Amino acid sequence: MKVALVTGSTSGIGAATVRRLAADGMTVAVHSRSSRSTGEALAAELGGSYHQADLSDDAAAQALVPEVVREHGRLDVLVNNAGISWPVPHTDLDALSADDWRRLLDVNLIAPWLLCTAALPALRSSGGSIVNVTSHAGVRPKGSSIAYAASKAALNHVTKLLAAALGPDVRVNAVAPGLVDTPLTASWTAAQDLWKTSSPMRRAAQPADVADLISAVVHNSYLTGEVIMLDGGLNLCR
Repeated sequence: MKVALVTGSTSGIGAATVRRLAADGMTVAVHSRSSRSTGEALAAELGGSYHQADLSDDAAAQALVPEVVREHGRLDVLVNNAGISWPVPHTDLDALSADDWRRLLDVNLIAPWLLCTAALPALRSSGGSIVNVTSHAGVRPKGSSIAYAASKAALNHVTKLLAAALGPDVRVNAVAPGLVDTPLTASWTAAQDLWKTSSPMRRAAQPADVADLISAVVHNSYLTGEVIMLDGGLNLCR
């Protein structure tokens, strides 16, 4: 049975993704930084395993993949979903300190890189796949903070460079959602209004919408090096 590790998978997009990949017949490794009880319950429900790690710590990030491989004997799919952000406008240049920038880059860019490199032996062996969850803000230079958008834009570029370097052994793609309706974004009224009034779909995405696309990317054996936007068509209007 194929094994998938999804980082940041106790809520939102990550939880929807482990549920979808489990429904696809995969064994899932659930991860979080701190939500142990939630993660253990979800892993037990899905017949998978739970792993706790603070991905802002380089050693913890590098140790996560070997832990999953020891548990399950293989790794076929790595979904780099864990990320952090602060809902500040990109025009507020003083909103984030240098330490805020460093933490964003540690979690949103450096950790995915460390996880990708740690996973390569197992993924090469299985002919596996990496999916990086990035953002509409990393493709279109609008919305969110400059630090967040820059971290996601960099991860998009890493996705393409890795795909070129690793093909045909390992496929690497990115899914770039726009606004996703989660408890975190429920209070982002300006963003909610933008998607409801300006996108062709007239709504934010649901976590399951993103999970469905991640599943499709994982199962398409010819797709690599792509950054696929999932923003309800908002990019057509801005």
